[in-house]
Amino acid sequence: MPGFCDVALPVPLDRAFTYALPPALQAQAPPVGGRVLVPFRNEKLMGIVVRVHDEPPQRTGSPGDAKDAAPVEVKTVLSVLDEEPVLSEQLMELAQWTAQYYIAPVGEVLRAMLPLMSEVRRQVLYRIADAGRQALFEGAQMGSSRRSKLSPEEQDKEYAVLNYLEAGDAVRAAKLRSATGASPALLNGMVRKKWIVRETSAEQRDARRTVRYAVLVDDARLPKLNENQTAILAELAGAGGALPVAELRRLEVPASTLTTLVKRELVRIEERAAEFHLSGLRDVSKYGHVLNAAQQKALDAITGAMEAGEFRPYLLHGVTGSGKTAVYLAAMRRTLDAGKAAILLVPEIGLTPAMAAQLHHAFGTEVALLHSQLTPEERSEQWHRIRRGEARVVVGTRSAVFAPVEKLGLIVVDEEHDSSYKQESMPRYHARDVAVVRAKLAGATVVLGSATPSLETWHNGELGKYARIEMHERVNARSLPAVELVDMRREFQETGQEHLFARKLMEETQATLDRGEQAIILLNRRGYSFVVMCRACGDKLECENCSIALTYHKPVPSDDDHAHVGQRLECHYCGYKRTVPKTCPKCDSEHLYFLGAGSQQGEERLQEIFPGARIGRMDRDTVRGRSDMERLLMRLHSGEINLLVGTQMIAKGHDIHGVTLVGVVGCDHALGLPDFRAAERVFQLLTQVSGRAGRGELPGKVIVQTYHPDHYAIEFAAKHDYHGFVQKELRFRRFMHYPPFAPLANVIVQSQHFEEAAGWAAALGRWFQETTLPGVRVLGPATAPLAKVKRIYRFHLVVKAEKRQALQKALRAALAHAERAGIPRGNIVVDVDAVSLM
Repeated sequence: MPGFCDVALPVPLDRAFTYALPPALQAQAPPVGGRVLVPFRNEKLMGIVVRVHDEPPQRTGSPGDAKDAAPVEVKTVLSVLDEEPVLSEQLMELAQWTAQYYIAPVGEVLRAMLPLMSEVRRQVLYRIADAGRQALFEGAQMGSSRRSKLSPEEQDKEYAVLNYLEAGDAVRAAKLRSATGASPALLNGMVRKKWIVRETSAEQRDARRTVRYAVLVDDARLPKLNENQTAILAELAGAGGALPVAELRRLEVPASTLTTLVKRELVRIEERAAEFHLSGLRDVSKYGHVLNAAQQKALDAITGAMEAGEFRPYLLHGVTGSGKTAVYLAAMRRTLDAGKAAILLVPEIGLTPAMAAQLHHAFGTEVALLHSQLTPEERSEQWHRIRRGEARVVVGTRSAVFAPVEKLGLIVVDEEHDSSYKQESMPRYHARDVAVVRAKLAGATVVLGSATPSLETWHNGELGKYARIEMHERVNARSLPAVELVDMRREFQETGQEHLFARKLMEETQATLDRGEQAIILLNRRGYSFVVMCRACGDKLECENCSIALTYHKPVPSDDDHAHVGQRLECHYCGYKRTVPKTCPKCDSEHLYFLGAGSQQGEERLQEIFPGARIGRMDRDTVRGRSDMERLLMRLHSGEINLLVGTQMIAKGHDIHGVTLVGVVGCDHALGLPDFRAAERVFQLLTQVSGRAGRGELPGKVIVQTYHPDHYAIEFAAKHDYHGFVQKELRFRRFMHYPPFAPLANVIVQSQHFEEAAGWAAALGRWFQETTLPGVRVLGPATAPLAKVKRIYRFHLVVKAEKRQALQKALRAALAHAERAGIPRGNIVVDVDAVSLM
């Protein structure tokens, strides 16, 4: 019988850990792909079993060294959470591939696959240590400055903590803080002094969402009732005998009334499973079942491969408005009719409800959602619905690529070029590429759809790895919008002033509003002004945690006393906020100057220019929750908003037939970013936002304000010439050995201490210089473009290789050297196929 199992844990270490199985579990060992709770250091963690065996681990040592080869002490599995695997053999294989390809710990990959953390309750506990008992015994010396730099009040709190823990039992952190008034920082300091020990506990919990219902008791004899009691019983009777307790609160009767009815056995309380409601646009235009010739040809190709049960990747290249979504829906219908399941990935959470509403209209309750704005309980609920086979259509953002569907027949990646598919934290996978591998493992069809495919995907199409399907025309033969470039250099020369909006754009906007049509203006910066600078000393107000200028968010006038609310300087990387100073913090000058215009300033200027317009704004400040995007788009669809200003959120997938004019302001600043993908991003953004115009019966027009009208990305975007842009950009990429012609990784070395990060980066750079790595070239080390983020100093090296195998080998060798050199694994970020070098 197996006595051991290897467990992958969510820690930044590239290995699994061996645990012993207690005798009670050896007869029925935990399944591979199942969850277990195990001790790890001072914590209890949930891990995934990757292997069950009877081989005790051996201590590594020199060959022939009997002492070093002796068995080691092994910790024991605490509990088994699953009798059956929660991850199929296919998903476990996908996890191993993802970990290998992206140089990521397999435990971190498995954690990303399982949104089930709500099913394990974790608590932080504190226990007194021997050094703490000694400090408590010497309590008279604790208050002296010789023993501590803390204030007398904080020293008293330390003493209170030790006194509270003296009995020896572990105490929950919340209870300890409440009893002693100790702050988390104080407790962390005591841990560092080894006076107390921090531990974690973990146990399984029921994470099912339930709702308390009040239910009428059948055949109950009614005694004499007061007015409030009668009101509750009448409300329940009118609702068929049962209502959620929360809904009864609108009757405005005392809570004790319901309690009395329960005691008198006239009403009982039941816990019922909570329903999950798909939010989304219910009145948007639905795609019909009649496809045009191009759509039908695309559908036949996709479903032919799917029905044959063979792996086949397709690139569906269709201009904006060509009806790609209709093809997706029809292909998914064919997939379900064949008894298989489908996954649809969308790049933004904001697009998920709208797409889910269309799928719900087509497929009913077989639709499940997976995205990060669901609560942990909701994610767990949706995940189990999928795994049980109750939902065969999954729509979600990048993590939905790991959905536990059985009999997978189709994966669709909508807007496959979008950088949102790349995970920016561990594990740094790209959902588009993982989707292709998952489809291969499942023998399924994968469709990568976009009007502006990424150069990597397009190149794979040219090599024949992906079959290419073209849709050159819009639905109903609608024309693509005419694009006009406005040279802002000439605008300044002719007006003698710097204007946010060009005269041509304002004239066209006014004409559009006068015709009763709608307009969209893209201003791809949040806030009011993105730089606050002192005119006296030239200093910029920067975030104290990041090497980035703070963005000014202008106050919103209050209706009652004209007070200003919401005024702040904010960092859009770490969330740091501060008030706007009256004088420069460096030189005390009063001459603070606000530079640059964001979407908030754009909205204010438009309200001044078009006082009669119904203006809305779409950015991260106005769209925060799940329903914010839905409400805003509903207002746009209904015509309540006729002029919308916003960031790139407005460019992604929205189908508003009343929009005939799109204005683009300040997008070309991205051409100056230190990133080889800058031109590709600008071209994609211009093309995507241009595609919002003229999707209805009326023709569309686009006005692009630019300081670089001669740049090839802008020229080709103005002509809707994707093929011309790709040919030119690929020539540059080939010459400079950048993707898609050479695989690339961005290696970031980071630390809270500048000298430490710089020293580690230099050591890693020297190793690359001194080591022979055939077919590999390294740029750096250098300070990262964002040199400090969230108090972490960052240096990076860009590693390029001729072959993928050479890149993988070089990165693994570098990590092995870093381990020998004492550089912690958690301080090295390896971003394979990085989409940003910032």
